[in-house]
Formats: sequence, structure tokens, C-alpha cells
Amino acid sequence: MTMALLKDKVILISGGTQGLGAGVARRAAEEGAAGIAITGRNADSGEQLAAGITATGVEARFIKTDLADVEQARNSVLETVAAFGQLDCAVNAAGLTTRGTMLDTTPELFDAHMAVNLKSPFFVMAETIKHLRSRGVPGSILNVISIAELGGQPYLAPYVAAKAGLAGVTRNAAHAHRWDKIRINGLDIGWTATDGEAETQKKFHGAGDDWLEKANASVPMGKLGQVDEIAEFIVFLLSDRSGVVTGSVIDWDQNVLGGSD
Repeated sequence: MTMALLKDKVILISGGTQGLGAGVARRAAEEGAAGIAITGRNADSGEQLAAGITATGVEARFIKTDLADVEQARNSVLETVAAFGQLDCAVNAAGLTTRGTMLDTTPELFDAHMAVNLKSPFFVMAETIKHLRSRGVPGSILNVISIAELGGQPYLAPYVAAKAGLAGVTRNAAHAHRWDKIRINGLDIGWTATDGEAETQKKFHGAGDDWLEKANASVPMGKLGQVDEIAEFIVFLLSDRSGVVTGSVIDWDQNVLGGSD
């Protein structure tokens, strides 16, 4: 039998109460994680998810965290260690997707994107690395970025700025800590089917209840990215089965950048 990918590992999922983060939490439990910490603002969703995972036999904790506050983001790492005695892997899965173009983005909106999409992930990484170094053990970090960091739509200007920064930081940290045996990778996900995306499409783009059907018909594979498929790949990248891979920012999309018809 193949050994569970995350056996004996404690995982922190920043922004894990819904969508992809929640999917990663569930998949980590299926792959034998010793403990799972989930952070986010929605206590109802977070507590419900943690309880559901714990009921399967894997201890999970919800840590209420507003990632707009960098100190709460940093403390989430410390609280995870306090709860489980260790931390082995971290996933930065949160993302603010509020729209803004180059011409109408306010300084306040820009700062909000930087806080959630770059600053807090930066310091979650930093605290995780400090902990791993203090124990003298290897570990892994996965940053959920976005294919938009390579250019993106005009209405994603502050989002692109922050996510491009996160891609750069991913590579920088991976290089800086390769001799610590801490592997750090990123995933540039494309358009993905989540409850949050449904809300975004309706709020900002006037989409109807049939938005997903139309979206699926508009892309080459006939479906948007799927949470369970992406979560499975993230868990693989966190695990020792992904070998020596570090500093990679991998495209998870069905449109080939640079290709043309």
C-alpha cells in the first residue's frame, strides 16, 4: 500500500474556511495529516469545517484570523504550533479579488490587496520558516498565486500587482532557504469553480445563476478548474513525494500563455 502523503505532518492553511483552502484541508486529512489548522474570518464556516474533519479522525482547529492584519497572520503560525506542538507545511490560500483598474484603483484598495495577497502571506512564510529552522527539520510551503500575475485583465490591476509580488517572493524564499531543506513553491491557478467565484461573477460582472454553465462552455476543456483536482496537486507538492522541487511557480490553467491561433 502507498503511504499517505502527509503522514505525521501538521498543516496550516491560511484562508482555509471555504473554496480551495477548504478543499486542501479536506484532502490533507485524507492523506493522513497529523493535524490541520484552518484560518479565516468566518468563524461559523471555519468551526464547521474543523469539526467535520475532526470527526473523520484527524484533529483540526479553526484559528480566527483577519489577514488584513499582519499581526494576526503571524500569530496564526504561533497558535498552530501551540495547538499541535509543531508545524511542517503551510499553504497560503487566501485571496482578495475586489476589482480595480489602473485608473480607478484607490490607494485604500491597493493597500487592501497588498495586505491580504502579499503582506500576510509573506509573514506567514517567514514565521513558518523560523519555526522549521528552530526545529532543524525540513518542511514545505505552497503559495496559491494566480495565472493573472503574468498579466491579467485590466480590472485586476491591484490584484495582479500583489500576486506578481507573491510569485517573486516565492522564488526568493525558495532560493534563500534551500539549504534549510525548506521547499517553497507556487501555483498559478486559472479560472476555478468555487462558491466565491460565483459571488464575484454576480457582483462584478452581472452574471446569472447559469454563469458556471456558460463559463464551462467558454473554455477549451469544457470545465473550469476544479477544487478537488487542484487540492490534490497542492497536497502532492507539500509532500515528500514531490522530491526536490522548490522555487517553481507552476501554471494550472488550460490557456497557453504566448500561444495564438
